[in-house]
Amino acid sequence: MLRLAISAFVVLAAEPTFVLVDTAVVGHLGPGALAGLGVGGTLLSLVAMVGAFLDYGTTARSARWFGGGDRGRAVDEGVTATLLALVLGVVGVALGELLAVPLLHLLTGANATVRTASLHWFRVAVLGTPGILVVLAGNGWMRGVQDTRRPVLIVVGANAASAAASPLLVYAAGMGLTGSAVANVIAQLVGGALFVRAVHAEGRPWRPTAARVRGQLAVGRDLLLREVAFQAAFLTAAGVAARMGTAEVAAHQIGFQLWTFIALLLDSFAIAAQSLVGAALGGGDARAARHTAARVGRYGLAAGTATGIVLAAGWDVLPAAFSSSPQVRHQAHLLWPFLAGMQPFAGVLFALDGVLIGAGDVGFMRTVTLVGALGVFVPVTLAALHWHWGIAGVWAGLTGFVLVRFAAGTLRAMGDRWAVVGGAA
Repeated sequence: MLRLAISAFVVLAAEPTFVLVDTAVVGHLGPGALAGLGVGGTLLSLVAMVGAFLDYGTTARSARWFGGGDRGRAVDEGVTATLLALVLGVVGVALGELLAVPLLHLLTGANATVRTASLHWFRVAVLGTPGILVVLAGNGWMRGVQDTRRPVLIVVGANAASAAASPLLVYAAGMGLTGSAVANVIAQLVGGALFVRAVHAEGRPWRPTAARVRGQLAVGRDLLLREVAFQAAFLTAAGVAARMGTAEVAAHQIGFQLWTFIALLLDSFAIAAQSLVGAALGGGDARAARHTAARVGRYGLAAGTATGIVLAAGWDVLPAAFSSSPQVRHQAHLLWPFLAGMQPFAGVLFALDGVLIGAGDVGFMRTVTLVGALGVFVPVTLAALHWHWGIAGVWAGLTGFVLVRFAAGTLRAMGDRWAVVGGAA
């Protein structure tokens, strides 16, 4: 577990570390540019939301075959996922360019400054969508076969190059916010090309069977609906923050990127659990899968508690690192208690998410996420706009979303219905 978790930690840290560096670089262009990056980045995540099943779904399916002693069929899942990623990535670019203006108008309302900045960033950044999806597919099948070395080399290398390029493009080359988007595209396309080369080197045929495609799409259906719930909630939060003001949406960008960064780091245990639980169930050992679930839950609680303490201690220093605007820092301080206070619950939640995804229990996760997002997060966020609760109201909604999923996931993991043995369907 530690070997898989450390590898996952490094891979997961690479992308959000680049985003945080990029956020800090853009933040010193001013609140308008930072707000544009936040709204544009939120829309890009909507375009790339199909990556959930290419990543997590492929991990679970590959791990099942790997645990049953069939590495070839485990890699075949990676071939299928990579081909799907390329096709869906091209479609994503086309749809993103076509719908950019109306979607950004919906997100930003009458805030023309933020809308213009986000449009300039998004039109360039969306070109990296095929790379985003191929990277997710590559990480998925490599985790499934418990390959811990190559994902680290590929993802860290691509993102390190882009992190170095971002300040050069933004400031030295005078490209401003557009330079940030170009740096994003560099990371995604380089990483995607390296993962394509890696799966090709396995020597498996690039002819996915209809059964394998149906199996991936079946898992994808539930994970995609789950991701739609996430994105509906996050887009609502970004849109509400944009309507509150430039300082509010800029502070939300800081808080949300930190939340995303921490969530991905806490996911390192979850991803280890995906691989180990999938392999255990594929090998017919339900007892080992349940033992892994209990252990990863304890690790998640410890990591989440430690993260919450660090955030609480840095409530003044961290916002100042991302913006020199007193107004933005003030708004960040309003959301900070929610960001820090939810971390112990989030640590357990993310860990158990990994257990249930590894077990293929995606139907349950879909339902819980839809209930939490549409029944708690979105209504509270809209209420914050209507009753003028400010950015703290938006983050109260996010906290409620985490708590609902935490309670449901804990109860599910305590039972046995998820621990079904056998290979991938």
